[in-house]
Amino acid sequence: MDELTTPEGFLLRPWLPDDASAVLRAFAPAEMDRQTDRPVDDRSGALAWIAERARERGARTGYSWAVVGEDGEALGCVALNVVNRTHDSGWVSYWTTESARGRGVAPAGVRALARWAFGELGLYRLELGHRTDNVASCRVATRSGFASEGIERAKLRYGKVRYDVERHARLADDVVNFH
Repeated sequence: MDELTTPEGFLLRPWLPDDASAVLRAFAPAEMDRQTDRPVDDRSGALAWIAERARERGARTGYSWAVVGEDGEALGCVALNVVNRTHDSGWVSYWTTESARGRGVAPAGVRALARWAFGELGLYRLELGHRTDNVASCRVATRSGFASEGIERAKLRYGKVRYDVERHARLADDVVNFH
């Protein structure tokens, strides 16, 4: 399925070249710089990022959606990567543009992504992680029905600083899926 909808009125759809401006806005803050392996600091970088999302979808190695508001503007991203068919698991990630933060965009998108992953893909376990100092990301995880599973010490390194990561997971048979 190429499009998903949320009860909150957001549309999830594949990324389009027309979304390059939204991608640039999202990657403008310094903390987003470390979320990608190549610079996304100009239109060609944003278009390359979008093209990579299309390649992943075509290869069925990753599924990334733009979370779009009523006006058609891309407000954020939800993605499922590292899909492991042996264990029926996958890794969830998300981000929003600065102007979309606090509007429920990420939790709505992650919940829709989880429904799709458990249904259409038949996955059993979804995981995500965030730096322990990222309170907003933790809120997204818990509002999306992901239970905390513990801390992975010094998992991430940005520059010379290491960060602990809190791991969350949601299972296909968790009670949250039946509400």
